[in-house]
Amino acid sequence: MRERIAQTGYWKIKLASDEATKHIKVYFVTPDEDGTLTVKRPAKKGRAIVEVDTDGSYVLSETDIEESDKVKMFDKFIDDLKKLLK
Repeated sequence: MRERIAQTGYWKIKLASDEATKHIKVYFVTPDEDGTLTVKRPAKKGRAIVEVDTDGSYVLSETDIEESDKVKMFDKFIDDLKKLLK
C-alpha cells in the first residue's frame, strides 16, 4: 500500500502545480489491511503523506481508526461529497 499512497500524493502535487488542473481533488480510498492509516501519532509514512499531500482518505475497514480532518472512515464519504459539491 505504501507505493499506492506515494503515487496518490505525487499526482496531487503534480496536478496542483498546473493552473489547468490545480482545482482537481485527490482522495485515497483503501481497506487499509496493513493498518498504515490507523493511528495519528506516531504516524507511519503513509499516514503522513495522506495528511499532507492529498485532499483526504477514506478507510473501508471494520477496525477503528483515529480519524482526522483528512483521514476518515468510509461512512463519512457521502456527506463529505455532498459538501464538496455545494
